[in-house]
Amino acid sequence: MSNALAIAAVTQVLKDLLNDGLINNDVTGSLGTTVTVTTTAPDRVDTSVAGEQSQLNLFMYQVSVNSGWRNHNLPSHNAAGERINNPPLALDLHYLLTAYGATDLHPEILLGYGMQLLHDHPILSREAIRKSLQPVSGDNSFSNLPLSLRSLASSKLDEQVELLKITPEQLSAEELSKFWTAFQNKYRPTAAYKVTVVLIESEKSTKVGLPVKERGLYVMPFNQPVIKVIKSQVTAGAPVSDSQPILPGYRLVLEGTQLAAQVVKLHIDGKEIAATPQWLSAGTLAFTLPADISAGVHGVQVSHPVNMGNPPVLHAGAISTAEAFVLHPQLTNIQVNNAQGSGTQPRSADITLKINPGVGTTQKVLLLLNEVDSGAPGVTLHAYSFSWAQASPPAPGPFTDIVIPIHNVAAGAYLVRIQIDGVQSVLGTDGNGKYNTPQLVLA
Repeated sequence: MSNALAIAAVTQVLKDLLNDGLINNDVTGSLGTTVTVTTTAPDRVDTSVAGEQSQLNLFMYQVSVNSGWRNHNLPSHNAAGERINNPPLALDLHYLLTAYGATDLHPEILLGYGMQLLHDHPILSREAIRKSLQPVSGDNSFSNLPLSLRSLASSKLDEQVELLKITPEQLSAEELSKFWTAFQNKYRPTAAYKVTVVLIESEKSTKVGLPVKERGLYVMPFNQPVIKVIKSQVTAGAPVSDSQPILPGYRLVLEGTQLAAQVVKLHIDGKEIAATPQWLSAGTLAFTLPADISAGVHGVQVSHPVNMGNPPVLHAGAISTAEAFVLHPQLTNIQVNNAQGSGTQPRSADITLKINPGVGTTQKVLLLLNEVDSGAPGVTLHAYSFSWAQASPPAPGPFTDIVIPIHNVAAGAYLVRIQIDGVQSVLGTDGNGKYNTPQLVLA
């Protein structure tokens, strides 16, 4: 790659190309006057009647980023901000070739020769670049070069990976007018050219990783598991139902497609569980719910991790979307303590509940009481709800035994439910389908 001297080096090579071409074609002899090639700004060229001379002037008026190379070797830094690469600065150089002359037709003749020389050399060869920038043959020093050229010999322009190409550009009369207005000089015959591409590369130290010792490429088909239906079983071998409430200790039965794989893992709420799936059929698997799953709404997923590396280590693979299920709490014991009130007075008491699974520290708990229907006509049935207040500061959960105070409750028998995060415990029924358990009695 080239360095920062490459822009000036390109201009010098083009100047040398034009100068050699004019000499080889004996343009000076044809015109009968000295012809020079310059690379100065147009506003610095003398166009006065007494001072104008026959000359070709090559002026670089614009530098643009090359669109084909602009993203090469990016990114240049890693996430830690360390330099990992030196991407080249890819530039296109835009030139104006202008002909001057104090005598009629000299500008036209010089512009014709200049355009023909650039047309005959659409690509600047490495040899041509070296010839223009390096010392003459047999002299390894730079003493024979002008001071302005000695530094350009180290531009490394001839070493860049892509050769320089010269192409004409079409400028409208309006664009040329704007240029010469900006130059604040008298207009002369002008042609526009583009030289592409100059690749300038920094020599800053980069952090290079160690070579790959062993390839670890793995190809996996797009085989994402899909859960379509969630059902449940009380125990293994029991009937599978999609309508019965799911209680602690039950087995979840997942039906779907592409559930099977070499390695299958189960996740609840995004966390892998230790349960081992049992395959009931090609698209159906079952597993027992872990004991530490709290009551409430949960999401279950099936994943297919893949063994990679040596020794093999499981890595994340395809995973299904989460499908929701509801785990209902169970009331395993109810006790009424510290009952107060008699006769027609409302009752107060402390209700001690044993709950499975235990209540989490952040879960909201409600005790729901519904008076049992005695069947007597014209009787208004009472219903109450009481919330559970944790101690302050709260102790670590889960809590399997909680106490909820109740007050101003009419005497009688009540069906009892516990509601945790909006999910209620299940009531039992008698042979007639009437709710009858669990109950408490406030005498």
